[in-house]
Amino acid sequence: MDHQTSPVTKAPATFQEQLQIMKNRGLIIEDEDFAIRTLQRINYYRLSAYGLSLKRNDQFFQGVTFSEIHALYEFDHQFRYLIMDMTEQVEIAFRTHISYHIAHTYGMLGHLEPVNFDNEVYHSHFVVELDKEIRRSQEIFIKHHFEKYGGQIPIWVAIEVLSFGALSKLFSNMKSEDKNHIAKTNYQAPSVYLESWLKCLSYIRNICAHYGRIYNRPLTSRPRLNHQSKKLGIQQNKIFADIYVLRQLIPDKDKWNSFVIRLEALIAQYIEVIELERIGFPEAWEAILMKRN
Repeated sequence: MDHQTSPVTKAPATFQEQLQIMKNRGLIIEDEDFAIRTLQRINYYRLSAYGLSLKRNDQFFQGVTFSEIHALYEFDHQFRYLIMDMTEQVEIAFRTHISYHIAHTYGMLGHLEPVNFDNEVYHSHFVVELDKEIRRSQEIFIKHHFEKYGGQIPIWVAIEVLSFGALSKLFSNMKSEDKNHIAKTNYQAPSVYLESWLKCLSYIRNICAHYGRIYNRPLTSRPRLNHQSKKLGIQQNKIFADIYVLRQLIPDKDKWNSFVIRLEALIAQYIEVIELERIGFPEAWEAILMKRN
């Protein structure tokens, strides 16, 4: 029997060899001990991704240093946690909005009835996914409902085991009148925008939760924006668009402005190494984000 020849893979490089590769590509290493220690705790390919905007044809621009790349990594690390904090607020709020509305409109098990949703096929997928999450959940409140209520899990309990992505899909498949009610009751935006925003924020949350890079990353899930927002210079495939969306979904002015202040401080700390256009920040970004009234 003939066997196809597998392509030859590269031999694993030692930390010293990884550093030499960077040197060969023109990167300035100011402190080799620090660089080796950094590579010992941050995978070479994770770290090197932060140098993509600092080189051409696999050669670093003149004067680029290892510390610059490390600083970009540290900025992105802290940037992700700021964004995660705000997306958590939105996720928790929508768990409340959706479960409250379903419970009071269709009853405690209304989420299991396909007639209460727009697309029965999508709903059947949701029920299967929900069942898997419930059965593998170790939450005490899930075990309590299995023991006391024979496994009947009301919507206000079931919704707590859903991922943000599943939550977004659940909202998307709600009837138009139900989505419109949630939008009108809680936000100054049409439900069609909320649907798009939740999908995008669940995508961003997933990147952040898996420690993915946000800096200098074109985003494939783009939030729907109106004409006025686009006139502000907001690029839909950059992270600033999602931050702008978060502004619309965080009603607490003080909480939101506190986030903007922390964001300003973080950017000021790394302003010498970051390029704001790489994350889609327009020139007047502070004025766009800050809530004045």
